[in-house]
Amino acid sequence: MICVSIPVSNTDECLELIQSADMAEIRIDMAGFDMNAVAHVFSSANKPLIATCRPEIVADNDRVKLLIHAIQHGAAYVDIEYEASPAIQQKIIAEAKKYTCKVIISYHNYSTTPSTKELHTIIDTCFNAGADIAKIATTALTPNDSARILGLYDSYTNLVALAMGKLGAITRIANCYLGSPFTFAAINQEQKTAPGQFTVEEMKLFYSI
Repeated sequence: MICVSIPVSNTDECLELIQSADMAEIRIDMAGFDMNAVAHVFSSANKPLIATCRPEIVADNDRVKLLIHAIQHGAAYVDIEYEASPAIQQKIIAEAKKYTCKVIISYHNYSTTPSTKELHTIIDTCFNAGADIAKIATTALTPNDSARILGLYDSYTNLVALAMGKLGAITRIANCYLGSPFTFAAINQEQKTAPGQFTVEEMKLFYSI
């Protein structure tokens, strides 16, 4: 499945863009949504939504409240950072369980791709903390980095693993063939939310070929 990442601030536009893919990741942080906007989008959408709110933009207390609000209003998935404190992780996970919302614990590395041993430790930590899905997004500096990321599917299920950057582009296409439940795409060239993302139209073309 293709999951489109949506960072737009207009809730009506957001709901319209959700229709462009199989599911959508709502970037609450980049959109600047308040509690009312979160409630409107997550209760109105007719496709599975991931609630994501990164710490770089929103303070922890507000972030937890916004994510829990999204869970309570229909989020199918909630994304929690690997680096988040155990207290934050467990508070959100406990709420997710009440609402049958699946938990994604995500690890992002914007400079490199760790060794296979390190990646296994990270993934195991995600699942031990209560993740339903572990998400690994690293940066590919060589083709071997991408191969290492795709090799993770030999050992894990319920995994979304990809490599960012030009050399990691292949992982965004190949991962679904190797067992990833979904992969990420951008709305368009101007609104990419991660390095190396393809647009949703490009992804649809790749899969049709």
